Amino acid sequence: MQPVLKIFNLSKSYSLVPVFSGVNLDLHAGEVLGIAGRSGTGKTALATIIGGLLSPTEGEMFISGKKVRWPFDARKYGIELIPQNPEIVNELDITSNVFMGNEVAGITHKNGKFINGQKWMDQTTAEILRELNFEYDSLRHKALDLTGEQRQMLAIARAMVKPANIMVIDDITAMLNYPNQQKVLSLIQIWRDEGRSVLYFSNNLDHLFAVTDEILVICDSTRTRLFRTDETGREEVVGAMVGTTDQEQITPFIWALDNFYRARQRAEELRQNQILLQRDLFEQDTINKQLINQLNKQVLALDEANRALQDAHRRLISRRELERKRLARDLHDETIQDLFTVNYQLERLEGDSKIAAPVANKIRDIRLNIRDLIDDLRVVCGNLRPPTIDSLGVGAAITSFVNDWSKKTSIQTVIDIDNHLIRLPEETELSIYRIVQEVLRNVEKHAQASKVVVSLQHTSPRALMLAISDNGVGLPENFNLSTLQKQGHYGLLGISERVALLGGNMSILNLVDGGLMIQAEIPHPREKKAGN
Repeated sequence: MQPVLKIFNLSKSYSLVPVFSGVNLDLHAGEVLGIAGRSGTGKTALATIIGGLLSPTEGEMFISGKKVRWPFDARKYGIELIPQNPEIVNELDITSNVFMGNEVAGITHKNGKFINGQKWMDQTTAEILRELNFEYDSLRHKALDLTGEQRQMLAIARAMVKPANIMVIDDITAMLNYPNQQKVLSLIQIWRDEGRSVLYFSNNLDHLFAVTDEILVICDSTRTRLFRTDETGREEVVGAMVGTTDQEQITPFIWALDNFYRARQRAEELRQNQILLQRDLFEQDTINKQLINQLNKQVLALDEANRALQDAHRRLISRRELERKRLARDLHDETIQDLFTVNYQLERLEGDSKIAAPVANKIRDIRLNIRDLIDDLRVVCGNLRPPTIDSLGVGAAITSFVNDWSKKTSIQTVIDIDNHLIRLPEETELSIYRIVQEVLRNVEKHAQASKVVVSLQHTSPRALMLAISDNGVGLPENFNLSTLQKQGHYGLLGISERVALLGGNMSILNLVDGGLMIQAEIPHPREKKAGN
């Protein structure tokens, strides 16, 4: 099938300094292609070239098989660019900025009634902003007083007036809060489902793995690498971005993700400094290369240390779960069954007419104590290995555990489990279940709460959001995990490590009305549809 967008050997240079060269890509209908790379590798320049606003140094681009020449009107070719720095005119009001370039003098409805163009644009703008949850006082409000986030949302709204066949999104989520970032990801998924094609420029790995079909990494000015999203992992993509050479050593998750990203941020800063040095001191190219090589060595050393730590921690958790499973099975199959046998024998002995009444009463008391012991051991077995998780999945296991916990603690609970929750790998399901156990244990010990809400929902085809909130006392304003560790409290630290091993992100928030919310966004493989 012919791609809707084909780029061949595209290059861009400024004076003697190459920004990127030899970029090739094919984008098909209904496909989301993510483009990642360090700062200075030319992502914004590439997006601007595809949007028709900047001419390349060399190379060709074809849209639906037709060769284009720069500069060109992107909208005429079915391309809509949402730039990283939104082009908002301060003197224009909200509607005028949303419809800039798409102004309408009037429109005739199917019933033949003519509607004033300004009225129709206002109605359409209000509908789009309502979908984006954009709050405003009046559509006549000038853009001068809008925040950076509001200006970016207006640029997104402008692209939604007439969604094009090819949507080019240039790293726009940096200044957006979490709900608006999720809204952008939702829009990308909607456009994909509608058969539109999306080029999504971003370095946010969570976002890239949530919505893309392929990821093109611009490694440096002369190299790119293309990955199928379902066939790669975070380490492989990050390795390509920072120049890791050991591409065969790929593990599914990155332990201590924050430390790794801080190192990558430092790499981006040094890379930007290197580019500035190249522009001013091009003849000192050898020195600059030495700086980059030294940087790559440092990042590789950190990557190896992180990999060793995460592998050791994962093995420890896996072995602990296996030991729990074995112990629960032994208790159930041997100890509990032996106690049942003893209890049955005592019951027969108690009913023997030859036994004196006082002795029979003592036997009955012993038998009842054994029954209580059996019930206690069943609870222990359930804590060691939830019996429902293997047969019914993590949703059923969490529901059963939370209900039992609520009865034991007398704390009211609300459970909200996604009705379409898919089965996940055993390691993932067990880790999510253990996270819920640990959070509720902390609530029982410290929160002084009367109500807890437990939610597990899909936020995208490749991500789950686990959220647990209570109405208790919350945490101190100066709280951080390191202080808890020094005080010997490891509950939240253990939860954060489990989330990191799953490749996820965790946030801890004090609620406005009191209490605490712990959120963990956990990636997982996209569910395979029947016939795929």
